[in-house]
Amino acid sequence: MAEEEEALRTAFHDVIVAAGGTHVADGGWMWTENFGNVRDEYDAVRDDVAVWDVSPLNKWDFRGSDALEAARRVHSNDILGLEVGQVRYGAFLDRDGLMVDDGTVFKLAEDHAWVMTNGKDHNDYFGEALKGLRVEFEWIAPRMPHLGVLGPRSRDVVQELTEADISDLRYFRFIPQPVEVSGVPVYLSRTGFGGELGYELFLTDPANAEELWDVVVNKAGITPFGADAIEILRIEAGLIVTDYDYEAHQRSPYDFNFDPFVKLDAPGEPLGRDKLREVATRPPNRLVTLRYEAGELPEYGAAVTKGGEDVGVLTSPTDSPRYGKIGIAVLRADQAKVGNAVEVAVGEGTVPATVDVLPLYDTQKARPRS
Repeated sequence: MAEEEEALRTAFHDVIVAAGGTHVADGGWMWTENFGNVRDEYDAVRDDVAVWDVSPLNKWDFRGSDALEAARRVHSNDILGLEVGQVRYGAFLDRDGLMVDDGTVFKLAEDHAWVMTNGKDHNDYFGEALKGLRVEFEWIAPRMPHLGVLGPRSRDVVQELTEADISDLRYFRFIPQPVEVSGVPVYLSRTGFGGELGYELFLTDPANAEELWDVVVNKAGITPFGADAIEILRIEAGLIVTDYDYEAHQRSPYDFNFDPFVKLDAPGEPLGRDKLREVATRPPNRLVTLRYEAGELPEYGAAVTKGGEDVGVLTSPTDSPRYGKIGIAVLRADQAKVGNAVEVAVGEGTVPATVDVLPLYDTQKARPRS
């Protein structure tokens, strides 16, 4: 109870409760858990269109002449190469090239960026890392609640709600000035989390949360969903979450196949660049999907073995409606080949498991790019 009392409530909390949604405390926020039927919520995302409250995604405002240089210092991707209205994903790094978090950077102007992280306790991290740069940063998550609209019909449905033309809005792009969604001002981004075509609607004023929810859920008829469904969706799509798949300062981004998101030769001075160069040529670990049969799900962080020898860890397990019992796992690179047979710890014993492609769902990631 104490954890729930201390956790922050989003601007959508009360209207979600009124709609039958339950909440669970996680990462300092109250996340929507579900609306009573997780399978229906899952199916809506995969086959139709659905919406969730992503306000607990932590947001930081970087302003100043060195705003983009500052974002680059802590981020693995090519932030200085961003265009206005473009978003890049990658790892947030420490001086040893290890992951502090993962997330995105949105470029609004040459002196203005939004930095979005899983965790919210990064004031000291940013403060130390950005010393000497002409930048001010501020945690703005409570002022910027937002909804994620996901699913194959999301483009058509969102377009019906706004006069802004989103037909040419490319993947990982956003409109860098507010637009209206049925009269509600938002920043509209073609981003999402779940492995589907998706859009995110960032409110310019939290006071408009109930109105936006009414427009999206009640008037447009979009199915609401929560974290119980997203946990299945993100594991199918090979997406990681801090504190579930890794702890800060413990893993290299290469452990999660972040090779496309680590731009060592791009402009700027990211933390840990030299350390990352040492790992880049021959990453010791890789992220894979594991398939297994078990009467009960393994624990998060269950050991993965081969002939009794530890070869990795099952970071996140789930029971997928489409694929059965699966999980994402960090394995030693020499054990990460598709088809390799390993064992996963379950209870007091182990069960056989097989390495499969990552992501298992939409392996080429064609759906979010469609």
